[in-house]
Amino acid sequence: MIFPTPEFALFFLLVLPLSWALMRLPWAWKPAMLLASYVFYAAADPKFCLLLAGITVGNQLAARLITSTEDDRRRGQIVVGAVVADLLVLGIFKYYGFFVEEILALGDDVGVSIPLPLATIALPAGVSFYTFQAITYVVDVRRRDLELASLTDFALYLSFFPHLVAGPIVRAREFLPQIASPRDASKVAVGAGIVLIGLGLVKKLVVADYLARTVVDPVFAVPQGYGGADVLLAIYAYAAQIYCDFSGYTDMAIGLALLLGIRFPQNFDRPYASLSFQEFWRRWHMTLSRFLRDFLYVPLGGNRGGAWKTARNLMITMMLGGLWHGAAWGFVLWGTIHGGFLVLERVLRARTDWRPRPWVRWLVAFHLIALAWVPFRATDLSTAGTLIGRLFEPGAATLWSPAAVLVVLGVIGTQLAPRKPLAALRTWAEDRGPVVLGGGLALTVLIVGALIPSGEIAPFIYFQF
Repeated sequence: MIFPTPEFALFFLLVLPLSWALMRLPWAWKPAMLLASYVFYAAADPKFCLLLAGITVGNQLAARLITSTEDDRRRGQIVVGAVVADLLVLGIFKYYGFFVEEILALGDDVGVSIPLPLATIALPAGVSFYTFQAITYVVDVRRRDLELASLTDFALYLSFFPHLVAGPIVRAREFLPQIASPRDASKVAVGAGIVLIGLGLVKKLVVADYLARTVVDPVFAVPQGYGGADVLLAIYAYAAQIYCDFSGYTDMAIGLALLLGIRFPQNFDRPYASLSFQEFWRRWHMTLSRFLRDFLYVPLGGNRGGAWKTARNLMITMMLGGLWHGAAWGFVLWGTIHGGFLVLERVLRARTDWRPRPWVRWLVAFHLIALAWVPFRATDLSTAGTLIGRLFEPGAATLWSPAAVLVVLGVIGTQLAPRKPLAALRTWAEDRGPVVLGGGLALTVLIVGALIPSGEIAPFIYFQF
């Protein structure tokens, strides 16, 4: 069940009034939302609910052991055990087949038979997100930044359906205090929620899916069939597509949560306005960035210990961050590219006073970021290499339609536009009455539905992660 579908609309129309009716009664609201979240997750595959429940019970048990243990060394061991167990689950379901195939291929290359069983394991939706959230809970309990939650509260935190399958990665200490006491349904930010849902629908269904159908998918499927002009447009178009696809999902997730009385952290802040890779990672998938910082980069040593160790920590963090996105070398290469440029930027800042003009820095940063998306999107490294090579091949600009060019320019241009007028426009829209906003959302849904040629909705890109 994905957000922009009639099935989800019916599901949410049943859940929303129930949520508003029970907000003043946390003892009733929590089990109701927990049941709704598991119904939502079971729509993908009921078997996945067993895994989610197992991770919930296992991490809650670990957190309870931590709080009941006075010995600090023992508490640390429990945390390590819980984190290793979470990562083992993630590794089995997400990476087992990939690494077994690579090991078997290496064995064939050197003439050695390696007796490893190769099995096809279904990837549970959202497993990367809720395992990371489970880790933040156990670690925060260990650090005494968070008190032990009840099993019901923790289960709801992990399974809450607006962020269950594709984030944002919400910290337990951000979510749990919001459900600790009765809330007033009349204070729900209805305007902001509806505006975000409408904006997310347009980003995903009108912009991202249009660019995928008309430009990105054809070129990345058969790059040999296109010349440099079309390949360049496809690179720009994918940069716009993945932003609109993922930020569109995030907008909808935040908007749905707001209607249920829960606030999520911001996940995007005009990333293509960045003047450097460092700034990009402060603006792109911000909840993943802070997770990688707090739970990987800093524990590795961060920027303590000198330039070489800082460079090492950055590279390890970004390579693992790339691998987190999927079991493929393209993701690892993408993370390596970003890590390499983050290191290079630190070296240049430390060793030279030269600072190019902002527009030059933006131009360089944007094009390097856009090029780095190529191995991320390509099915394999060979396809990525072919596509980059085709950039230098002459050929007709067959895909450069006015609509495609305007959409790409619109996505990038709105991020470069001054922040204040856009914020004022959004505030104005949020201040309209619920009836006006509800009617506007209904009209948006009708228009968006009419613009979908086949009536089919492509899954969100980050659902595969």
